[in-house]
Amino acid sequence: MVLNYFENIVFAYPFVLPALLMVPFLVFWYIKRNAAIQSSMPVSSLRQLKGAQSWKTTLRHVPFALRCLALSCLILALARPQTHNDESRVTGDGVDIVLAIDVSGSMLAQDFTPNRLEAAKTVAADFIDSRQTDRIGIVIFSGESFTVCPLTTDAGVLKSQLYNISSGILEDGTAIGSGLATSVDRLRAATSKSKVVILLTDGENNGGQIPPLTAKEIAKSLGVRVYTIGVGTEGYAPVPMQTMSGEVVTQKEKVNIDEKLLQQIATETGGQYFRAKDNESLKNIYGEIDKLEKSKIEVTAIHRYTEKFYPLAIAAAVFLLLELILRYTILRKFP
Repeated sequence: MVLNYFENIVFAYPFVLPALLMVPFLVFWYIKRNAAIQSSMPVSSLRQLKGAQSWKTTLRHVPFALRCLALSCLILALARPQTHNDESRVTGDGVDIVLAIDVSGSMLAQDFTPNRLEAAKTVAADFIDSRQTDRIGIVIFSGESFTVCPLTTDAGVLKSQLYNISSGILEDGTAIGSGLATSVDRLRAATSKSKVVILLTDGENNGGQIPPLTAKEIAKSLGVRVYTIGVGTEGYAPVPMQTMSGEVVTQKEKVNIDEKLLQQIATETGGQYFRAKDNESLKNIYGEIDKLEKSKIEVTAIHRYTEKFYPLAIAAAVFLLLELILRYTILRKFP
């Protein structure tokens, strides 16, 4: 129990602790003093001394032991034992970010490992983990657009929704304008100073009811920066296709990315355009965006101390009281 009391204990005044060395010196002095006052006298027989040793004689050292214990407890109490808990509080001005991810059939192309969509999901999950104070939302688009997750700081919820994304859940196509417009709409009511859309696609706009340039103008009017990422290797990429018989075969399809459009959207909204040709370059692009859109983070260290000297002070008082009671009652010396 005593060991548990001193577990995780620190002393506010450790310079007081050397005073504990007085206790062994007092014990040594006490032993020497008692040895010096012992007297002996020659007797012809020890028969008359039988019974001279009483319980009072046995207990005569108890008051001194109680005084040593009281002194030890008092010194420890004066050193102010404490327990402490350290906490870190992260605060700051975050960035509101919407990840707009293309989920069209061509995102299953296997020029990335295992394919473009899964590679994009993996890198996006790492990006989410790196943004501690940001609110992040997820929008997917193909022939239409859909909000998978509204703005939130809950990384667990975001990644859970992200991993559930798959191709084929929306009408096929590539509606870049609709995807951007939905993403910007998610940021319309945001109060943060910095609003960002990271739009990832591997094709050309061929669907949706909102033209990409119209969506771009909406983003500009709301002060939303758009970072665009074109995903796909040069030339042709292997794409799995299902035949009429239900068999899945792989065939080569030309990679068509409207880089001019993506460049225009990014430039005019204050963002940048990137081209990802493999998993590593895609990871580096998200890392570059992470550096460009830095949040203002403040880490506050909080130290909480709990005083633990009270039990020691009480124990010292109890030991002194017991010594006085014994010394002036049952162990009292009469003249």
